Amino acid sequence: MTTIADRRSELGRRGGGLQGVPVVFTEESRFVPRQTLLAALLALLSPSLWAATCSVEIEASDRIAFNRNAIEVSRSCREFTVHLRHSGSQEKTLMGHNWVLARAADQQAVAQAGLVGGISRSFIRPGDPRVIAATRVLGGGESDTVTFPVALLEEGQQYLFFCSFPGHSALMKGTLRLVD
Repeated sequence: MTTIADRRSELGRRGGGLQGVPVVFTEESRFVPRQTLLAALLALLSPSLWAATCSVEIEASDRIAFNRNAIEVSRSCREFTVHLRHSGSQEKTLMGHNWVLARAADQQAVAQAGLVGGISRSFIRPGDPRVIAATRVLGGGESDTVTFPVALLEEGQQYLFFCSFPGHSALMKGTLRLVD
């Protein structure tokens, strides 16, 4: 079997190359500088290249809908951050939105209990242990961020995120699941 190294001198003599472009191999072209190899190796091993995305941006507007209906959270993340932005123009008392995370089985009960909290508590009952994470209720043009430990999520459990503003949770919801 002939290797590329064996064919270098032959190609250089014949003046062959790709699409008729002559290729000449010199002694310097046979080796890649060590600095280049080291830089390439370090780039491949860089944690940022292989790191999971541990945050998501979600948008809500003056319609009763999030811009996404599913979120995947990597098990390799220690924490996960949700950035919620209300891109509409209506104030929070008319068309407020928040982002609440709970087990799927608890979603309706959490939304119902939030009515007691009222808008001053972002429609979340204070101290509700079923709420894993939540933003405050936002009006048009506002943003909020919430970060929670991924360790709070259990393997095999189903999770829903939703808006707890009265009447919104039936339409403004989506799934959150753990992935590799």
